[in-house]
Amino acid sequence: MEPKVYIETSIISYYTARPSRDLVIAGHQQITQEWWDSQLPRVHPHISAAVLDEISQGDQDAAQSRLKLVEGFP
Repeated sequence: MEPKVYIETSIISYYTARPSRDLVIAGHQQITQEWWDSQLPRVHPHISAAVLDEISQGDQDAAQSRLKLVEGFP
């Protein structure tokens, strides 16, 4: 059985954001993308209604990208 993992807002934002010029943020983005691609298939991801509310705010194109990424997550 796959472990359950709670995915919070910053993970989704780091994964979908344009690459940052700030080295620390760029590092967080890279680590997040590597984790998402290599480890997410090994777990059962979950998000909360609060996360859905948060990722649906802001720039509508970016919000749609974030929402599409987690489509189907319980």
